[in-house]
Amino acid sequence: MYSVDEALEKILQVFTVLPAERIPLAQGLGRILAEPITARENLPPFDNSSMDGYALIAADAAHASAQNPITLKVVADIPAGTASDRVISRGEAARIMTGAPLPPGADCVIPIENTDNPPGQFTESGAFPPATVTLFRALQPGDYVRFAGEDIRPGDLILKAGRRLRPADLGALAGLGVPQVQVVRRPRVAILSTGDELLRADQPLVPGKIRDINSYALAASVLDMGAQVIPLGTAPDQLNVVLSKLEEAIRADADLILSSAGVSVGAYDVVKTAMESLGALDFWKVNMRPGRPLAFGRVGSIPFIGLPGNPVSALITFEVFARPAIRKMQGLSLHLPLDEAETTEDMASDGRRTYARVRLERDQGRLIARSTGTQSSGAIHSMVQAQGLLIIPEGMKYVPAGTKLPVRIFEHFEDET
Repeated sequence: MYSVDEALEKILQVFTVLPAERIPLAQGLGRILAEPITARENLPPFDNSSMDGYALIAADAAHASAQNPITLKVVADIPAGTASDRVISRGEAARIMTGAPLPPGADCVIPIENTDNPPGQFTESGAFPPATVTLFRALQPGDYVRFAGEDIRPGDLILKAGRRLRPADLGALAGLGVPQVQVVRRPRVAILSTGDELLRADQPLVPGKIRDINSYALAASVLDMGAQVIPLGTAPDQLNVVLSKLEEAIRADADLILSSAGVSVGAYDVVKTAMESLGALDFWKVNMRPGRPLAFGRVGSIPFIGLPGNPVSALITFEVFARPAIRKMQGLSLHLPLDEAETTEDMASDGRRTYARVRLERDQGRLIARSTGTQSSGAIHSMVQAQGLLIIPEGMKYVPAGTKLPVRIFEHFEDET
């Protein structure tokens, strides 16, 4: 029997980072950057106003106040999207809109709220600037000015390789004039559920049959990682059908095949025979709970991971083995973050490394873990309720209340708190 770490090491040895591809920036959300990006331009590209107001020389307004207003001559009008070459001299100002370039000579901007200009007239379409503007506050050089390069300068490292692109990342790249990005190709994961008893979600129940949970749950897990799903559907325990499904994955050029169920001796023989005719297969027992039976091999040159059939076992073995494999193909870190949680009740294990489904709560800086109830490997509702997996180490059969253990937190936990 392999330990979890031994089994994971053997699986990860066969995976490498997938090739890169160049895509339009607009399609980059959630993709994994394949190369670092260094700025070639300033952002902002020029000194500009951060407010609607007037550009002027700060020395002219050094002593302005409500009790000592200062009046300047308005000599230019600068809407956003335009630039003015009119040099601002002492005693002069230019009406300027937010984002418009600062005119030469000016070194600050006064917001319209601090002048005698009515805001409505200032922004009214087609309104001409007044001949003069009166200031009611003092200013310093640089007030309400966004300087060229104050956010990003040429040569700055903007994004590292391996980053999953976020909305702000795409915005920054657009501002820097980067229309395309080099990203890791999406892993293509084929998913197959085996078993004579399986029905689709839209089929009515009949005696002895159950609806296929794993295809839907595993496909969602793959999609959530930003990978692509090749749905192979379900296959009865018939050699010709299983062979046909695996050959479909080969034709689709899958990077990984995930199957679930077929761990009983009779059904497994079908998978084993199909695998031996198309590639190779190893059967393992892994020292974990739930999910002890695991298969690993290849179909042609495609890696194959056979997960248990019970829904919770399938999902947890996906988390432990398939997720790191997919992350490796994406060029991501294999070290998923763990937190530490304190148990609120006595818990039991059988000595195997146990991944217990728990609900979580933050209480005065502590993370508290409560069991979702039954830990049966077939109880999918316990996984629905779970906000994380509490990891009980090998050899620990009794966990008294108040024990602190590592926990893998699901992303939706923060959404539910």
